[in-house]
Amino acid sequence: MPESGTPLNSIAAATADAVAAKASNAQVVFGASAVATDGVASEVALRSFSVTVDEPPTLGGSDTAPNPVEYYLAALLSCQVVTYRFWAERLGVEFDDLTLTAEGDLDVRGFFGLDAEVRPGFTAVRVSVNISGPASDDDYRRLQETVERHCPVQDLTVDPTPLSSELHIDR
Repeated sequence: MPESGTPLNSIAAATADAVAAKASNAQVVFGASAVATDGVASEVALRSFSVTVDEPPTLGGSDTAPNPVEYYLAALLSCQVVTYRFWAERLGVEFDDLTLTAEGDLDVRGFFGLDAEVRPGFTAVRVSVNISGPASDDDYRRLQETVERHCPVQDLTVDPTPLSSELHIDR
């Protein structure tokens, strides 16, 4: 991999040094909190940021903001953009333009409990990547394969992630 002084490669090198010095430096915890607001909407706090989440009227909401699965698609695409930029730099693959789109198929019978055999989440997600620039087609294919191996949000989809939940009842 190129050892250039570009910003993302510098971050990768500094991270590698920090992890080599102390393995626990590789562990990062991200957090979020949500408060139910009007109807089915919520306000979600993420670091110093806040996002509103709602549903369209057909799913009980007021359509004041994207719904959770739309935010998932946004998270997937934005994570892929970051991962494309990072790995393009690491692999020395240049691109001029990068545009991604995603669609997810959701059968609402799972969410509404109308059919126990239907999962409540997406049954399929399709991502389309349009990339242009001076690199070869093979370089762009290699970049895409690398992105798909290293994108954290894609990993959340293709590999099960352990999830635990605890209920605290306040009276």
